[in-house]
Amino acid sequence: MRADRLLQIMLLLQSHGCLTSKALAAKLEVSERTIIRDMEALSAAGIPVYAERGSHGGWKLTEGYKTNWAGLNRDEIISLLASKPHRNISDLGWSPMFEAALLKLLASLSPTLRNDVSFMQERLYVDREGWHPTGEEVPLLPLIQEAVWAGRQLRIEYDSNTGSNGPRTVHPIGLVLKGSLWYLVALSITRHDRQAVDSSPPPTAPATYEPRTFRVARIRSAELQVEPAIRPDGFDLAAYWEQSVRRFRKDLPRYPARALVRTNASGRFNQTRFVRVTQWGEPTADGLWLEVALAFDTLESACEIALSFGINLLILEPEELRNAVVTRTKEVLEQYENIPPEH
Repeated sequence: MRADRLLQIMLLLQSHGCLTSKALAAKLEVSERTIIRDMEALSAAGIPVYAERGSHGGWKLTEGYKTNWAGLNRDEIISLLASKPHRNISDLGWSPMFEAALLKLLASLSPTLRNDVSFMQERLYVDREGWHPTGEEVPLLPLIQEAVWAGRQLRIEYDSNTGSNGPRTVHPIGLVLKGSLWYLVALSITRHDRQAVDSSPPPTAPATYEPRTFRVARIRSAELQVEPAIRPDGFDLAAYWEQSVRRFRKDLPRYPARALVRTNASGRFNQTRFVRVTQWGEPTADGLWLEVALAFDTLESACEIALSFGINLLILEPEELRNAVVTRTKEVLEQYENIPPEH
């Protein structure tokens, strides 16, 4: 712990230039007497640290003593410091390491570059969460990460879309972060073989395994096993994930429709979930409308989305969707017309 503290003292002095014993003690949560002993240790180790007296005095490092970040130019350094870490850094328990790395980077900069970074940070802030954060609680992520890193089997209970599944042993391969959602990719025995394993008498043939994707937030319990995990030779995690995404999108339910959308509202489809534009048609003669072919997930979601567009979307077909929108609109109108007077 003391070695870490001594390193932090050096980095703080490089970053701030001059700090009193009181300021250092407050930042490192130790006593001023401990700081003085640490300074003696640094000096004995050959670090050029000295005390400057006076109202603006404090501990300093000899001018020019700093770590150089070879290969990084001004714009590259500033781009690294343009935003705070995403919340998923915290999910992995890496926030302290991120702050330490940030401190090291700042401490290594020349005064001119530090001024440039301060100038940027005072004028630019990047909020990565967006207006509708979809992050999930993932208390088991550190344990799952340990299994991936150590290459050990996991015993998990998982809630799938079809309900809670019983305990199973999986062989972790890797973690994937999709937006703000965490997924575990692991080898699991096939459904057919799993049924055979659970049956009596036990199967004579060895079980076969296949890569599966588990949403970390749906893992209800996890227990690290001592046995090593099987890892397929040459497994490409990125390629597997891209293939899984393509397969997922291909298998999504499709509810096609044709509609007219007001020209000034056509961009809203890019911000609307659960609907895709499959083809743009020609504008109407007056230029106010564009014909568009759409793919919704279901009739129900198509109706909700059409209503959210209000007068900016006119469903042409299928007839059942158009009728559903008309019926729901009448129900909303009737509801407002029948509000009791006391309300």
